[in-house]
Amino acid sequence: MPDIKRFVPTLPGYAVSSGADTPVTPMDHKLSRKASIGYNPIEFKGKLSQRDLVIGALKKQDWIPKDKVKDEVTWFYTKLGIDDLYFSEESVDTIAAHILAIYGAKCNSAAEGGEALQVRLVQESPDHAVYIDTSYPGITDTEGPKYEARLEDTYLNQRKDNKVFRLETFRSKMAGVGLDGQELRSYFVNQCNFVKEDPSPEEYEDLDVVSDKTFLEKATANTRQIYQKMIKDALSRTGPVVDLYEVEGTQERRMVIGLRRGSGEYFFSTMSDLYHYHGLTSTRKFVEQFSNGLSVTSIYLQPAPGNENMDVDVAMDSMRRETSLLFCIPNNLYHDHFISQKLSLQESTYAHCVSIFTMHFLNRLGSEYTTLRQQLDPNNSIHQQLLAKLKRRLRGETYTSNDIQRVIHRFPALVRILYRSFFEVHRIKPRSASASNSTSRCATPQGPKLTSPSTVALNKMPSMSYDQLDEYVRGAVSNEHEQLIMSAFVVFNQHCLKTNYFQPTKSALSFRFSPAFLPEEEYPQPLYGMFLVVGAEFRGFHLRFRDVARGGIRIVKSRSPEQFVINSRSLFDENYALASTQQRKNKDIPEGGAKGVILLDADAQDKGEVAFHKYIDSLIDLLIEGTSPNIKEKLVDLHGKPEILFCGPDENTAGLVDWACLHAKSRGAPWWKSFFTGKSKRLGGIPHDAYGMTSLSVREYVKGTYAKLGLTDQSQITKIQTGGPDGDLGSNEILLSGEKYIAIIDGSGVLCDPQGLQRSELLRLAKERKMISDFDTSLLSAEGYRVLVDENSKTLPSGEVVTNGTTFRNTAHLRNFGCGKDGKSADAFVPCGGRPEAINISNVNALIDEQGNARLPIIIEGANLFVTQDARLALEKAGAIVFKDASTNKGGVTSSSLEVLAALSFSDEEFKEHMCVHDGQEPAFYQQYVASVQQIICNNASMEFEAMWRENKLTGTPMSVLSDTLSKAIVTLQEELSNSSLWDKVELRNRILREAFPKLLVDKLSLETLLQRVPDAYIRAIFGSYLASRFVYRFGIAPSQFKMYEFISEWEQIEY
Repeated sequence: MPDIKRFVPTLPGYAVSSGADTPVTPMDHKLSRKASIGYNPIEFKGKLSQRDLVIGALKKQDWIPKDKVKDEVTWFYTKLGIDDLYFSEESVDTIAAHILAIYGAKCNSAAEGGEALQVRLVQESPDHAVYIDTSYPGITDTEGPKYEARLEDTYLNQRKDNKVFRLETFRSKMAGVGLDGQELRSYFVNQCNFVKEDPSPEEYEDLDVVSDKTFLEKATANTRQIYQKMIKDALSRTGPVVDLYEVEGTQERRMVIGLRRGSGEYFFSTMSDLYHYHGLTSTRKFVEQFSNGLSVTSIYLQPAPGNENMDVDVAMDSMRRETSLLFCIPNNLYHDHFISQKLSLQESTYAHCVSIFTMHFLNRLGSEYTTLRQQLDPNNSIHQQLLAKLKRRLRGETYTSNDIQRVIHRFPALVRILYRSFFEVHRIKPRSASASNSTSRCATPQGPKLTSPSTVALNKMPSMSYDQLDEYVRGAVSNEHEQLIMSAFVVFNQHCLKTNYFQPTKSALSFRFSPAFLPEEEYPQPLYGMFLVVGAEFRGFHLRFRDVARGGIRIVKSRSPEQFVINSRSLFDENYALASTQQRKNKDIPEGGAKGVILLDADAQDKGEVAFHKYIDSLIDLLIEGTSPNIKEKLVDLHGKPEILFCGPDENTAGLVDWACLHAKSRGAPWWKSFFTGKSKRLGGIPHDAYGMTSLSVREYVKGTYAKLGLTDQSQITKIQTGGPDGDLGSNEILLSGEKYIAIIDGSGVLCDPQGLQRSELLRLAKERKMISDFDTSLLSAEGYRVLVDENSKTLPSGEVVTNGTTFRNTAHLRNFGCGKDGKSADAFVPCGGRPEAINISNVNALIDEQGNARLPIIIEGANLFVTQDARLALEKAGAIVFKDASTNKGGVTSSSLEVLAALSFSDEEFKEHMCVHDGQEPAFYQQYVASVQQIICNNASMEFEAMWRENKLTGTPMSVLSDTLSKAIVTLQEELSNSSLWDKVELRNRILREAFPKLLVDKLSLETLLQRVPDAYIRAIFGSYLASRFVYRFGIAPSQFKMYEFISEWEQIEY
């Protein structure tokens, strides 16, 4: 057998503890030798008769000499330590086949001169499996069969058929065969048979209800007690819960880990690498499943051969802390360096995170891009769009993820030096024994000390400043390419303001960065805050442009591995662009723009909910102060001031926001009520679709345009709409409007009637939220038709043949329906759904006739990004009136902002009384507040519409440009006013705030109460946004310098 002691000096910083720093095990985590057994052994009463049948079967086969068959079978049954569970479940033929395979392996070993015996037996069935192989305790065999990963992938990981399996595994001596020290490892997998498959939430903690029946039969009273405690703890957490137990009088320790099933794939198999790194080996392992969704793993550990003098408790304490790190990233990009012990788990996981960071921020565009950018007109939307496309292409063609990984793989020693810098700054200083609770396993009379192998190694390395690190990197690498990649570690370290990396428990890794390293030429609008979150199934960002900012969280999925590569390259840039768009849209509310994006890994496309939970939990780690020793400690915070994020639903997250708020509440976050908008009404949410919040602002632009053009009879205005009656915008636009619909295009197809679609039928569909596929076609005129996406070769009333329904649907918005005045397609077009960039510079000419006139004279863009900026400008040049999405559909963000304000204003009890809907009964205040929100939306939209119409007539500037210019003017002025001396004029400030707060809130709580409860930064934002928007809407984008004086003077004269 290989001598383990030979490997000890190569363990990074391996040291044998003197015992002075040994963590203390509390009495309730000490087990007697008898209690440590854990499970009652199963005795297979038919074992002897089965053995005789196996002997008979092997003699018939005649592969083993008949005089040796009995000895081989007896040795297999009695000397290998195989659990009776195996014999009770396997057939005679299967056991005979396994014995024959081992005999063959023994013959092969003898023929090769007594080399190591290799036993590799596999029996996989739909409801159970057996794996047996030979190995050396304490060593990861990278060339072996990897049975643990195989059984985890096949049985333990979340399965599409929802079957659940438990696992028992044992290590036993191999009497008389193989090399000295070789042992047999057996794995037994069985499908669970729960006492109750679908327990109620009230039964989740009842072990007798949620357990597998075999577990209940075999578990000792002590094990049941341990599992009962674990289940209770794990149900309240997102990440893993770890408990350690000491077997008195021995070096054996029992590690019990509880987590939510499906949240830690490949965690079980990589745990072996972790305890091998720390010089330990396992004798038994159990994975128990419970019908409440939990999975609990028990590992029985002891020093590996050659490590008998090690301090087991120091190793176990390090493992306890590193278990959550392994859970966060079970197979990091540099796991091979961890297995070979070139890097510790902390170091290899750190390198993994920096690799992701480097991929997003290393792809610099070069001086040529900067020169070109300086030559182009920043106010020319077409120039800026072309520049954005060039930027995406250049960034995709520079450093790839594989390039970065190859370079980092070459420099493990340099990674360790760079990690030391990160470790020194952000390592959580453990609390003293007096500050810890009585069950802390790392407290000593002198206070805890981290003496794990990796920590000891770090303590031997020299400390360096960031400049010294840069110089060290230059000296360690061989070319500029390598220097650029490895220097990104220094950038990562230098700009990381706080992280949960060293938090004892966590579900994913989160980092809060200063965005100061972002180049201005690539990101001209500076970010305020930047979070990176890395998990086992995803990576994601959260970006915001102001301290007080709000935006949705979306989950991005990839249809293929190639699409994932494309999505990962553009992840940060798209997140930045979305937050920037939100910043412009949030022009007249307190919050600036923000956005969160979660990109699912290529092999985790079904893990959206798990990824969202981990993303949110890890962000909360950085937003609230940890107060639980060994669970959530106080982090090192270089940002130095409290932060609150205001989030909302977006793509693929609409059904998850209630969980996010309640989870924040369970974590003790005082701002849990305002954490997310889009909550259900039972949590005080104001659903946009139910009250038509987004549609109300769109309708203000529609009605305002009609009024300016003198179109007083809506029933005579022909209209086209994308986005059908099944959607939020589409349904509410139908319910709120009175125009003559001649075409609706939605996901199911195209519905058209030049004589007008029957309104009563459209109202029915809108109220029932059904697609046009449910429209009663008997109500169409002779000229009307419906083409569904799955219909082909369909003839229209005009005689035109539609060859493909899907293609027809995708291009129908470009058709000339010929139903508008003067031969136009229609009088108005209101996109309420559809694909982004459905109208772009490549196809916009289909909407412009031969004389250069727009076929759609009015376009009110309700759907986000339906028309590209260059296409908008082309349509406006052709005479169309075009209002873009950032102006028209801001009703939703206004509603969300006022939802946040109510949550910040009320205490928990008041919020429950006045804002939460119980049993379908809306509180009176809730009804009044919703009506107030609707009125504010209409007022804000009307003010912006009037300002844009005025500016357009005065200057001739296109509406599509004015929308952005107006937003920029308001946002810039808001920042100036929030931090101006006006804030210090208390009487003036209160006058303005009394108007800025909704009157209902002021009447219910008083201005003084609101000023006490709402965070100061948020109040400043209300003050600045209200003044700035009212000033710009009234006086325009470039007023004279005396207008502000006039504006403020009017406020000073207001009396209450």
